[in-house]
Amino acid sequence: MNVTELARQLRVAPNELLGKLPELGFDIGHHAIKIDNNMADKITRKWSEYQRQLKMQASFAAAASQRASAEAVAAQLKIVGLPEVITVRDFAGRLNLPVTRVIQQLMRAGILAAQNERLDFETAAIIAEELGFKAQPEEKKSELSGIEASTDRVKEILEADKSGVRKPRPPVVVVMGHVDHGKTKTLDAIRKTNVMGGEAGGITQHIGAYQIVKKDRLLTFIDTPGHEAFTVMRSRGARVADIAILVVAADDGVQPQTKEALQIIQAAKLPLVVAINKMDKPGADPDRVLAQLSECGVTSEAWGGQVPVVKIAAKIGQGIDELLENILLMADVNADKIMANPDRLAAGTVIEAHVDKGEGPVATVLVQTGTLKRNDHLGIAGAAYGRVRAMRDWNGQEVAEALPGTPVKILGFKVAPAMGDILEVPENPKSLTIKKVKSSRLVAQQMTATKTMVEDTGQKAKKVLNMVLRCDVLGSLEAILGMLEKIQHEDVGVEVVQKGLGNITEGDILRAEGVENRVIYGFNVAVTPKAAEIARDKGVEIHIYKVIYDLFDDIVARLNKLVPPEVIVTPLGNFEVVAIFRTESDRMIVGGKVRDGKILSASKARVWRGADPVGIGVVESVQIGKQTVKDAFEGQECGLSFKGKTKIQIGDRLEIYKEEVKERKMPTIR
Repeated sequence: MNVTELARQLRVAPNELLGKLPELGFDIGHHAIKIDNNMADKITRKWSEYQRQLKMQASFAAAASQRASAEAVAAQLKIVGLPEVITVRDFAGRLNLPVTRVIQQLMRAGILAAQNERLDFETAAIIAEELGFKAQPEEKKSELSGIEASTDRVKEILEADKSGVRKPRPPVVVVMGHVDHGKTKTLDAIRKTNVMGGEAGGITQHIGAYQIVKKDRLLTFIDTPGHEAFTVMRSRGARVADIAILVVAADDGVQPQTKEALQIIQAAKLPLVVAINKMDKPGADPDRVLAQLSECGVTSEAWGGQVPVVKIAAKIGQGIDELLENILLMADVNADKIMANPDRLAAGTVIEAHVDKGEGPVATVLVQTGTLKRNDHLGIAGAAYGRVRAMRDWNGQEVAEALPGTPVKILGFKVAPAMGDILEVPENPKSLTIKKVKSSRLVAQQMTATKTMVEDTGQKAKKVLNMVLRCDVLGSLEAILGMLEKIQHEDVGVEVVQKGLGNITEGDILRAEGVENRVIYGFNVAVTPKAAEIARDKGVEIHIYKVIYDLFDDIVARLNKLVPPEVIVTPLGNFEVVAIFRTESDRMIVGGKVRDGKILSASKARVWRGADPVGIGVVESVQIGKQTVKDAFEGQECGLSFKGKTKIQIGDRLEIYKEEVKERKMPTIR
């Protein structure tokens, strides 16, 4: 065969081929014109192997260059801090760019978003990088920071109170602690009612406010849920209170939510009474509880501190009178702070709000100053929210007015307010702006912009569980959304495509239709018959829950199915090839010595030639002498059956390793 013909078949210049052949082990001279066919076949096979090795080295070099280039670009990017969720308008402001420029970049990424729509951090970070910025997550604010503005307004109102005639009001007591430590049972014993019996799963799902009379004095109690999902609700409960009761189970001790509740109490600077509950249980150990509390900075009076500790057994009513005595004593000590002007216009905090099927938007409000009367106008942040059509106390009895320190359920809202809103009765109702009927600020805002398509950016795609969420009240909706934001995983995530209050309707089914990995969740709501029929026809899943952690468990279970398995690579040893016994199209029998570690049959092998990797394969079997064995150890000579396309040469090193596929799971949300 002519050398020029061989070069044409190999798609290389003849001079380049002749110059490269000596490196490949063929010395035919630089001026050769013809070679025999057998030699031509050997050169063809060798050249194919050489080209394969060049491609592998090029891919390694390209990857290294890409990493270096990315690091260099990242080093030149401007740093910008972004929160977990941000509107497009605020995002443009952080980047100091026109909103239109940001929207155009979003459209290039397949995201159609108006300036008031919200972006999650991951999406905003990608867009920021394309615009020449490097996004970093902002330091998370404390749980209390979200309601600082509201409480600042309350402080302003209470400061204005000091100029008028202030009178004693009922102290507001908040009950906090870990889930299932007996907070609601303690309140049951205090007010001789059974609220917990009506709570799904035995945990309190919504904030409730109740009043009792002790020694002819009114006491207002706020029961905050103990589940971790209601951190924000607990925070708001603490911010409107005068005294806190921290309930700790004598048989369980200080738990994570106990510490969390204690942090909220300490941040709010509330006087504290510790109630060690379940003293009637066999495993009760109050001394251990006191020791754990002292580690958290709470020292009881018995141990030389200033925090009163009462041992109770709420189930049988033991120690309740002593607990109330301590609360009254604490109220007397702080009597100068537990005062308000009842003769001024009312102001208070929204504890809970929802839309009732028969009554419309209703809210439970704790009046903190002034006297709220029937027909009073209701204003929140300068907007008109309606008038007081009727008020009911915690027993459901209608009342004509509510004095400071009194919780009342108000009917007459045009729009359901958000939990934690500051409600005020304006001096001039005409000064209030008309509130657009758009539900609350929480419900009105969409979680993220709608993603219509995703371009191939070369990055690993993140699998998303898309959900439609419907809740009975704003407190539950806010708590669930807050917990969903805590789900952080590199491979999977959750996106709420639609959310709101009330029953699940056919609109929710149509919104979920056509979306991959979608499910509709309802919390304490029902499904309309028409929606149920459409869901069956379209195969859309609907799940209704009454206990919040059951809903979270279902979300985690679905995310676990989306999480890709983890591949764990375990190095085993190195094998030096000293002989080639047989060569087939995709299999070779080689001999050599185990330099270190061990060689296992059915393990994988990476072929190294000098400092360069040239291919991978599988060790089918290991043979010592004439006997097939499962493994060979350091220093032993053996033969290997290697399966792979790479042609092994004498002197090559086989890096033996094992790959294990391990199932990964999301952490449980509790």
